[in-house]
Amino acid sequence: MNTPLIEVRNLKQYFPIKTGLFKTELLKAVDDVSFSIDAGETLGLVGESGCGKTTVGRTLLHLYEPTAGEVLFEGEPVTKDNLPKMRQKMQMVFQDPYSSLDPRMTVEDIIGEPLDVHKLFENKKERRDKILYLMNLVGLNAEHATRYAHEFSGGQRQRIGIARALAVNPKFIVCDEPVSALDVSIQAQVINMFEDLQVKLGVAYLFIAHDLLVVHHISNRIAVMYLGKIVETGTADDVNYTSIHPYTQSLMSAVPIPDPDYTRQRKRIVLQGDVPSPLHMPSGCPFRTRCRFACDKCAEAMPPLTDRGGGHQVACWVK
Repeated sequence: MNTPLIEVRNLKQYFPIKTGLFKTELLKAVDDVSFSIDAGETLGLVGESGCGKTTVGRTLLHLYEPTAGEVLFEGEPVTKDNLPKMRQKMQMVFQDPYSSLDPRMTVEDIIGEPLDVHKLFENKKERRDKILYLMNLVGLNAEHATRYAHEFSGGQRQRIGIARALAVNPKFIVCDEPVSALDVSIQAQVINMFEDLQVKLGVAYLFIAHDLLVVHHISNRIAVMYLGKIVETGTADDVNYTSIHPYTQSLMSAVPIPDPDYTRQRKRIVLQGDVPSPLHMPSGCPFRTRCRFACDKCAEAMPPLTDRGGGHQVACWVK
């Protein structure tokens, strides 16, 4: 079998949180997460706010130092020693285009900064040509190069952020909810651009989002997170149409479908109770306190991800 482009093994990210004058507790933002992404593939990572999606992306790129586990890029572990080299192969597009761009820098300097850091040009003309090529690639005009970020709309700012990520010709990009801050009409344009770039450049994505329709549209596979753990993963169609985990089924039942007749007939699965605090996680399966199928075994141990056929993996003792 071919080596995956990205392989994440038992990744953990714990943050110490002061809960008293002399007391510190661990917040388990990401707890024993494993997955892989092939070259040119898109893995969608979904879940409600606070489940650890963004922390997975940032830890994968070592923006946060992992508490435990490892990340392999083309079979080579990503460590502090080889991080500068890996930075050229793995990049990130941030969620908020309003805060991720330096307001004191022109577009040319924002996109050119990665070229400067990694010394990817021989002279100023080559640097300028590369910047203009990247701007054209993401749908920006050459005259935009001398402007500042505040002069652009949200969609244009996100295009600048994407061009900056592409400047070092990466093989993998973490897309951290890249369209959530944009208008719906602009979201479609940016999503289509991501797909076009993938076809042209062969880049792989970890696409983090909470909009399940967007994730289904762009992803080859989908992983569902709940309280720092992956509870289901499979092809985009498997997770959307034949989901098995009770949490995934509840998420899918909330997706708006533009068909009044179908919407009237389908059953909405409403979860009871609140999401437990990540500082005081329930024993066993973290979803058991809200699951209508929970049994005694669910309180004893976290169920492992087991293959239910065709690579469709589910972490559930009951279903």
